[in-house]
Amino acid sequence: MELRIESKGINFHQLIECSLNSIWIVGSEEKILYSNRACLKLLKLDSPEDILYKNFCVFLPPDIHDSCKEQLKRVLKKQKKIELIESKMIRSDGETIDVEVRIAPFYLENKILAQIIIQDITDRKITERLLNDREKLASIGQIAAGIAHEIKNPLTSVKGFLQLLKESQSHPYLDMMESELEKALDTLQNLLQVSKPDLADESFVQIDLCKELASILSLFQEKLYNVEVEMDLRDSERKANGKRNLFLKAFFNLIKNAFESIQGKGKIRIEHYYKNGWIHIKVSDTGVGISGDKLKLLGTPFFSTKSEGTGLGLTQVFTTIHEHGGNISVQSIIGEGTTFHVQLPVK
Repeated sequence: MELRIESKGINFHQLIECSLNSIWIVGSEEKILYSNRACLKLLKLDSPEDILYKNFCVFLPPDIHDSCKEQLKRVLKKQKKIELIESKMIRSDGETIDVEVRIAPFYLENKILAQIIIQDITDRKITERLLNDREKLASIGQIAAGIAHEIKNPLTSVKGFLQLLKESQSHPYLDMMESELEKALDTLQNLLQVSKPDLADESFVQIDLCKELASILSLFQEKLYNVEVEMDLRDSERKANGKRNLFLKAFFNLIKNAFESIQGKGKIRIEHYYKNGWIHIKVSDTGVGISGDKLKLLGTPFFSTKSEGTGLGLTQVFTTIHEHGGNISVQSIIGEGTTFHVQLPVK
């Protein structure tokens, strides 16, 4: 059966205005002559007056202005389409988003304009980055576990012979050697646990994270003299499903890191809320912050922003969240602070 739709009677302006894709019409002077509703929503604008007759570069990051102008000229002069390029745009609140763009000539009477079709792909790009991060962590975890296992075996043998030596003769250096050897073995055991955690030993249970976060905070009473803690725990009826002890250790590490990042007085904010099928937990601090190049390495075993840190605490956090089907992201500004944002599925 053939379905035919006659063009007569169709309001094409309304069709474009209500399109799910964002659409611009841009002229040779680089000004936006038309923008549909979807584009206003995409850029978080209230009315067409906020966008019409403005230079289209106003909504683009400065570093891509020249390349975008060249692409516009190419379409207007050569009258050829530009198919599916990835770019970025800036919303009215300053947020930068990822978009896919198609540009094609648009003929209006004797004028040649550019029709720009924009699709928001921010969520897709975030998902891609998370998958890449998980693959990296999995690879690093396998390597770290293999190395730790190979080192642990000879150290365990050394420990056994050292204990035999202590039985035959006593010396304070032997006690010191045994103590340092225990520390090394503990570190290797922690590395094995966080690089490849054993999720089979503990059963999955429903966890009231609001209650657990408040309980964890009580362990830091001595630090509350200099650091103000603000708790915003909503939607406590929403429970996460998982290994309780692993979660307790993960959030203990996050809160501990927040306290340690603050030099002198400062503030920590802990949030818990439910949105779109996910439990969101945010731990924010007004600490020293983390540079962009170091942010990419967070969660890697033995990488730490602290001079005496091993990085295993954050490795355990990232591994636990990912093993439970969750996501974790980090935002930080040097001198202003850091926010860890954890998302956990509600099952």
